[in-house]
Amino acid sequence: MDTPAPVERSRVFRLAGQSLPAPRPQPGLHIVATPIGNLGDITLRGLETLAAADLIACEDTRVTRRLLDRYGIETPLVAYHDHNAEQMRPRILARLEAGGMVALVSDAGTPLVSDPGYKLVAAAIAGNHRVVPLPGASASLAALVAAGLPTDRFFFEGFLPPKSGARQTRIAELKTLPATLVIYESGPRLPESLADLAAGLGPRPGAVCRELTKTFEEVRRAPLDTLAGHYAEVGAPKGEIVLVIGPPLAEEASEADIDAALRRALATLSVKDAAASVAVATGLPRRAVYARALALQQDD
Repeated sequence: MDTPAPVERSRVFRLAGQSLPAPRPQPGLHIVATPIGNLGDITLRGLETLAAADLIACEDTRVTRRLLDRYGIETPLVAYHDHNAEQMRPRILARLEAGGMVALVSDAGTPLVSDPGYKLVAAAIAGNHRVVPLPGASASLAALVAAGLPTDRFFFEGFLPPKSGARQTRIAELKTLPATLVIYESGPRLPESLADLAAGLGPRPGAVCRELTKTFEEVRRAPLDTLAGHYAEVGAPKGEIVLVIGPPLAEEASEADIDAALRRALATLSVKDAAASVAVATGLPRRAVYARALALQQDD
């Protein structure tokens, strides 16, 4: 499959019944965030860039075409996804090498978050091409700000492993992470994942954020065990889902947990910094954690 050749066309977009010109930006790879549901959540700069581009690389041309049709944009589309990335990447890079302007989008949200776009960006950088980020919608950030949980430090996990054994292992690795967790999950797997999360993390506060920005948007906030019980009873929900889970509770940390966390931290940090990191994660007094860190260092 070849990338479409440049053609003469109208570089405009339609907004509120008016046809507006799209000034041509500099050549390069432009990373454009697109709506996660509500097509109104596209920026003006995003519309201008999509209309002015020589080519739009997208996951599914049918999905992106709906956005372009909404705003009267005629830019050619080419599919770029997990199954064809190795073949399409050199062709997109060739377009950049010829001085073209390529826009990269995902089906929804900010590209490179749980999609293959990062390899294209890395290759573009290696080829000394300009890479331009156009921020906008993001399911992970939308869920984070709606969950009502700490936002000063958060960790984006993406999707947990689909099989329960591997999922439980990964949850155990995340247990002492001193941050709010942001996790993507599919509707069919949500009840089982919540059960594993409740068993592995205890009754931490959580939020199931479903269909954000869409007609049936829902944010259900409760402790993990309550959420697990609810979806075990009502069954798997439909739609796109983001889980947000609060950071570790102070009472969760046993002596073994603290020692394990300190040993991991001491492998790369000073005693002072390791103790500070673990104290934040557990909610324990820094002085007590520092004393334990010194004892472990002496024992080792």
